[in-house]
Amino acid sequence: MRYSTNYDIGDRKRGQGINEDSVSLTVFEEGHRDGYRGQDRPQPQDSDTADDGEPAEVTDETVGTETAAYTAADTDGADIDDGDTSELDGTEQPMNRSAGVFVVADGAGGHDAGDIASYITTTIVAEQLAPVAIRTARSYPGDFDVDVARDVLPDPPGERELETAVAEAITAAHREIIRYANETGTQSYTTVVAGIYADGKLHYGWVGDSRAYVVNSARETISPLTRDHAVVQEWIDSDEIDPVEAHVHPNGNEITRALGGSGYEDPDEATVGVDTRTVRLYAEDTVLATSDGLIDAQTDAPELYEEYVDSDHADSVAERIHDAVVTDDEIRDVVLDAASLDEASQEFVSLANDRGGKDNISVLLFADSALPKTPGSGGMPVRDIDPDLDISERDTVIMTDE
Repeated sequence: MRYSTNYDIGDRKRGQGINEDSVSLTVFEEGHRDGYRGQDRPQPQDSDTADDGEPAEVTDETVGTETAAYTAADTDGADIDDGDTSELDGTEQPMNRSAGVFVVADGAGGHDAGDIASYITTTIVAEQLAPVAIRTARSYPGDFDVDVARDVLPDPPGERELETAVAEAITAAHREIIRYANETGTQSYTTVVAGIYADGKLHYGWVGDSRAYVVNSARETISPLTRDHAVVQEWIDSDEIDPVEAHVHPNGNEITRALGGSGYEDPDEATVGVDTRTVRLYAEDTVLATSDGLIDAQTDAPELYEEYVDSDHADSVAERIHDAVVTDDEIRDVVLDAASLDEASQEFVSLANDRGGKDNISVLLFADSALPKTPGSGGMPVRDIDPDLDISERDTVIMTDE
């Protein structure tokens, strides 16, 4: 499994503000026998090899399990590779099986409020979900062609159970932020997008306008996995504004849902609406989680909005807006064009700052070459949260665990 994180305060806040974002990634790598059963071994790709040298050798007689927990401060943009695509002494190293937990939180409220809220969220969610991810991986020993009696293994969790675990972890963070706000008398809020990656699927949830995407290099597509809990998103859904206006609308910073509060709720009973989903992943997929600082980077947005409305939504102004903001297509192209995940994460920070650096920017990317390849024509599940697709044109897809 390869991954990279990067973050920046944003040019507009540099020297006069703080970074209220937090990023957390917990990775579980498991190697056994001669590798992951039934998967094609990828060819070496030096561009995505870890900077710390050759990985430790795994032989047919070796049974190894590695666990690592990283926050953004630990990796700071480092592109970490588990060795799946490296060569050792002229032979390919066996593939590891991977599982993990990711969290991106974007705080609001300033020092001792927003930054505390995001910190509480990334640490609590990771703490609660890491054992779930590892237990899920342990439930499937057949991936290594190991015949273990089912009564000594945990029951494989279903999609609903894993999504519930994500929602409960996010709710636990929500309650702790309220407890903190109650004790300190502050107003402390954060958004969050978080999930479990295990058994080739991503089980995730979100609150607010931090986002997740999956970019598929085989089909050169980007699929938004989340829908913002935001005023502007509601106006788009009700056709009150068009997508071009949404990019630069003056109310673009107003969210309708967040973790935390002002401390007036009972922290033991507080709840928050967490949207959850599950999607299947493939070897050519890269998952991106990001705070809204990537999408909402444009400092000239109010002026562009007024110009667009005054022009009666002229195509020429719409084109200028698309050139000025960071679009989903541009996000896709950054991932597809980058030589490594590390290069992509650095490019996202540079891109956000080049477009204005309006807010803190945090990104987290990961990919797993040990997964099955992307299906050919047809047979691909729709993963977009809001697919722009005529249902009559969709192929019937029968999903199995094979």
